[in-house]
Amino acid sequence: MTTPEEIRRRVEQTDTARSTRRAAAAQQVGELAQRRAAVLDQLQDVERELGDVLAEAQDVIGVDELAQFTDLKPADLTAWLAGHKPGRGKRRKTTSTSSAQGDARRSPEPKTSRTPAQAPVPREDMATAGSPDAPERPVAQAS
Repeated sequence: MTTPEEIRRRVEQTDTARSTRRAAAAQQVGELAQRRAAVLDQLQDVERELGDVLAEAQDVIGVDELAQFTDLKPADLTAWLAGHKPGRGKRRKTTSTSSAQGDARRSPEPKTSRTPAQAPVPREDMATAGSPDAPERPVAQAS
């Protein structure tokens, strides 16, 4: 029969070999995961660059024509183009005068106070709408 010391030695020997293999596997997985992350970063950079080039070249060559020349799938080219994020322009400081001008450019309709049930006044009727000799327009009432 085996002695308790011999049993302990065998268990430790087995555990040591197993622990060594476990540590090696964990280390290898960690290293590969780091390499994978680096490759993904590079891939994202390349795809971003592809999107930039495609966006800049749209005025001279389309996706379908590029696909013909490069033997790439139009769906891939379109995906790279769709992933392209245009650079942010310079932020403009607004002043009270430029803000009012910007509002005038954005909304073609003059701002009026009306309820949702009222119809908008056409531009040509705007000049005569407030005059006393202008015919009164019917206004729809919400029920």
